[in-house]
Amino acid sequence: MTESLVVHEVDVIIIGGGPAGENAAGRCADGGLKVILVERELVGGECSYWGCIPSKTLIRPGDVLTAARRVPGAAEAVIGDLDIAAALGRRDYMTNAWDDSGQLPWLDAKNIELVRGRARLEGERVVDVEAYDGAERRLTAKRAVVLATGTSAAIPPVEGLRDANPWDNRAAVSAKEVPVRLLVLGGGAIGAELAQAFRRLGSEEVTVIESAARLLPREEPFASEELRAAFEGEGIGVVTDRRVVAVRREGVDGPVRATLEDGQQVSGEEILVAVGRRPSTDDLGLETVGLEPGGYIDVDDRLRAVGVPSGWLYAVGDCNGRALFTHMGKYQGRVAGDVILGKDAVDLADSGTVPRVTFTDPQVCVVGLTTTEARDAGRHVRAVTSPLGNVAGAHTMGERVTGTAQLLIDEQRHVVVGATFTGPGTQELLHAATVAIVGQVPVEKLWHAVPSFPTLSEVWLQLLEAYGS
Repeated sequence: MTESLVVHEVDVIIIGGGPAGENAAGRCADGGLKVILVERELVGGECSYWGCIPSKTLIRPGDVLTAARRVPGAAEAVIGDLDIAAALGRRDYMTNAWDDSGQLPWLDAKNIELVRGRARLEGERVVDVEAYDGAERRLTAKRAVVLATGTSAAIPPVEGLRDANPWDNRAAVSAKEVPVRLLVLGGGAIGAELAQAFRRLGSEEVTVIESAARLLPREEPFASEELRAAFEGEGIGVVTDRRVVAVRREGVDGPVRATLEDGQQVSGEEILVAVGRRPSTDDLGLETVGLEPGGYIDVDDRLRAVGVPSGWLYAVGDCNGRALFTHMGKYQGRVAGDVILGKDAVDLADSGTVPRVTFTDPQVCVVGLTTTEARDAGRHVRAVTSPLGNVAGAHTMGERVTGTAQLLIDEQRHVVVGATFTGPGTQELLHAATVAIVGQVPVEKLWHAVPSFPTLSEVWLQLLEAYGS
């Protein structure tokens, strides 16, 4: 960066144009501040182009067909196979063929300036940007710099894995063809969702390899068991409690062979790596403001970077490591924007009330604490469960609509502190539980929140009856 370069000063600089950065930028602009948004790829970020939107679009065709096959009368009308070209075409439509032009009008409407390029901190409130056309700009912020750079797929140090040209989430959701055989390394949410999506799109063999003892190891054991049973019922192989020690691809475009620690070998045309995420903070210039590059950025409850004097540097979304979900990044962006505007805003949602949905079939929907987390935290909780298939609403959805609903109730305060729902369509049960937990609604009052008949929400009554209020 040359000394003669003209400095461009604004109120707030946002680095990263994904949902977290967009929300921070919009909040600040709505408050009358002059904002520059710097994005090195596509405005809309990972979620819009390589995460939630394309993955859920690819999941949907199989979900719809499976739901129809559960309904007598509709099942008989389901003939033929999925139209893979149409399914991939819908994915392309939902991502606008990886073109972010449709995301830009709102920036203009809010008077937010977009700068495309790679940004680096160069000291207090200073950001240097190298544009893709080679131009260089120096930006300075009067009030704040907000980091919203997200994460990227982690590739574990397995022998031969990188040389095998593995898929990450980006390669998987942008695939032009459905592989005949697919290996999935990792049985967390991303791996599980994409394993089932590709099986239903037409992959003849899908094998999920998870080093932990069960799928979705963070969630309740019953959820893992139900998901494994569903996978095996669909012909998806599940290998748990074993690690992959070596990977080899035959030739440039040949099949991939993975060797497990017990010597077993499994093969596929592609291998998807879904073992976690790493923060995209390597080349942000964090060292120029006294922070360590490459890791998650520690923030306080107002999303200000810990260890940076004067409170001008913020980090929102996945790059701070608090809760790696798009909805939480959007929430954090709003909180940070309010703090920058001088409001008394605090991030409360990341402390034990994070909602999350794994969009498999059965869905696994969780908010608040799991049983293990509650007991590790010293909470005296009681778990109450009820079969989802026992309510009339499940029967109206068709045959074999099953799952489990569980509430964790703090026995001292008589409030819900955690909830897990499994089964088809249970995503829409989750927000009621989120409101109950955030609002600390006493169990006695929940009896007066009457669910409509016949809906899946009637499982709440069964849970309260199981608790004995």
